[in-house]
Amino acid sequence: MTAVNSEKTTHPVKLPAQIRVLERGWLSSNNVLCHEGEAATLVDSGYVAHAGQTVTLLRQALEGRQLVRLVNTHSHSDHIGGNATLQREFGCDIVIPSGIASAVTAWDENVLMLKPSGQRGDPFRHDAVLAPDEEFVMGGLLWKALPAPGHDMTALVFHCPEARLLISGDALWRDGFGIVFAEVMGLGEGLQATRTTLETIGRLDVGIVIPGHGAPFAEFDDALVRAFRRVDAFAEDPGRMARNAIKACFTFNLLELESLPRAALPGYLESIPFFHDVATRILAMDIGAAADWLIVELTRAGAIEIRGDLIVPTMAP
Repeated sequence: MTAVNSEKTTHPVKLPAQIRVLERGWLSSNNVLCHEGEAATLVDSGYVAHAGQTVTLLRQALEGRQLVRLVNTHSHSDHIGGNATLQREFGCDIVIPSGIASAVTAWDENVLMLKPSGQRGDPFRHDAVLAPDEEFVMGGLLWKALPAPGHDMTALVFHCPEARLLISGDALWRDGFGIVFAEVMGLGEGLQATRTTLETIGRLDVGIVIPGHGAPFAEFDDALVRAFRRVDAFAEDPGRMARNAIKACFTFNLLELESLPRAALPGYLESIPFFHDVATRILAMDIGAAADWLIVELTRAGAIEIRGDLIVPTMAP
């Protein structure tokens, strides 16, 4: 792993001809389309509110091919939210990580982090599961599903040694990784699991990373260094991790809401178990104070604007 400069740079990459990334905003995960002949497989389906848009994008990208399979990296709403719609529209099989099979079958919205986070998803039927270390063919290439606990404790990443590709979901982005929910919510050793996952990823031969959010990138070592620094910072200051989690999760939810009356923010935070728990248990804030703090922090970061009496997101959904 090489040393990096203080500023992040990302250069355009060239993917194999049979792989196309539909890069989305932050409300929906990226869709990775892999075709082989007249058939195609999709990795992750985006958020439920964008399901119609996902169908339109896919019909264009398929160029007459048949979508035969949809594979999920993990269970969060921005990755499985379009599953039901795509299954209905295209008749594709759905393959999920084995660790979430029982929750999907029972449609347990607590385990799937829908109710705790105040997010939505439509129930769907899965046809098969992928187990950690299982190999499968996608886009004419051999991939291996590797366990990637941390952001989601049952998540998988997909590695293709031949093409030196990694589909990383939310386990590794160009500048970080997804919220470590288990750690923040006191449900397990999520931060140590994140570190272990990064160590596992770091041992792979990777030329290009296709993340769950953001553009594909070739700066693999740089991204890993940044991710490890983030883990270290969170380990040294759990409060920082909690503050980051609340800001990130609220910003995500606001993208779907599109706006929220400023006066309604305390009640909204009170109504969502994740926000209430983290604010009161970890940050020792009452909901009113948490609401005031959140507005100041997200305005300073440029993630929201106050327009009249409304809070509105500035990021692309």
